Amino acid sequence: MIAGALLLAAVWLFLLRYVPERLLIVPTGATNNGVFPVRSNLLRVFGPKAAALLAFLLVFGLVGGWLLAGRMLAPLTRITEATRMAATGSLSHRIRLQGSDDEFRELADAFDTMLARLEAHVAEQRRFAANASHELRTPLAVSKALLDVARTDPAHDAGEVIDRLHAVNTRAIDLTEALLLLSRADQRSFTREHLDLSLLAEEATETLLPLAEKRGVTIETSGDITPTFGSHALLLQLTTNLVHNAIVHNLPEQGTVRVNTGVRPETVVLTVENTGEKLTPQLVSTFTEPFQRGTERIHTDHAGVGLGLAIVQTITHAHDGTLTLTPRSAGGINITVELPAPAPHIGR
Repeated sequence: MIAGALLLAAVWLFLLRYVPERLLIVPTGATNNGVFPVRSNLLRVFGPKAAALLAFLLVFGLVGGWLLAGRMLAPLTRITEATRMAATGSLSHRIRLQGSDDEFRELADAFDTMLARLEAHVAEQRRFAANASHELRTPLAVSKALLDVARTDPAHDAGEVIDRLHAVNTRAIDLTEALLLLSRADQRSFTREHLDLSLLAEEATETLLPLAEKRGVTIETSGDITPTFGSHALLLQLTTNLVHNAIVHNLPEQGTVRVNTGVRPETVVLTVENTGEKLTPQLVSTFTEPFQRGTERIHTDHAGVGLGLAIVQTITHAHDGTLTLTPRSAGGINITVELPAPAPHIGR
């Protein structure tokens, strides 16, 4: 409508205003090579046509704009409905928008990806909460049973009950601390500093050397200076968990653990390799799940709380690294942690 009105105004301003308002009288004998119109006649003829044209533009603009807007905004309506469903807790719904690869298609695909990740994260959190509740219920139930025995049987050896309560309580404390560490690493609420990963590996192996000697396991360390950037406490916990896991889940005797650190063009690598029983890739892929243990791992004296490799994976992801578990053909497992190398100015 505005464009049409401007066009008509231009016609009036640059054309009709120069048309004479009265009939032009031509003298007798003069040559008349054309018709001389009158402005009033032109306005009488041109005015209704222009009004009809503006009315047509109005109707066409409203109807066409309404249809075009509805067609263009239909994908946005589907995205809005999916957002409302997600807000109510339904994360299984997907938009799956068809059509050309335009901005709405990209937005719908990104929204579907976000919903898939949220659904997987919520499912993982629920599974983790259920497993944690189950693991915490066991020491509490054992403590209750021991207390019931001590109360109903006064003649029972109190020292034995106290020792067993102490062991059960220690396991519950270890499990709680592991859960807190896992939560802290997952939230990335830690301070980063310049570190040498090889020194952390040496510290972890020195701490666990008595355990290795007790179980007849030999620890071999190698590697050069391996600078990285992260949390000293968390990366030390990561290294300790890997070495402890390699010692405990090893051969009954004459086992070996190899700890190696290295530097690559853009990353630093920590590798922990141990001997042991032959493992399948399917079983190894479950080791990073919280509270997932193999058959042999449940009955050992140092089985832990089932969060060792889960904590390793969480700490690795919190440092923007990758964790790779590969079964060895001769038995045992090879675990590789790859972390980003620090920037040059941080290294200096």
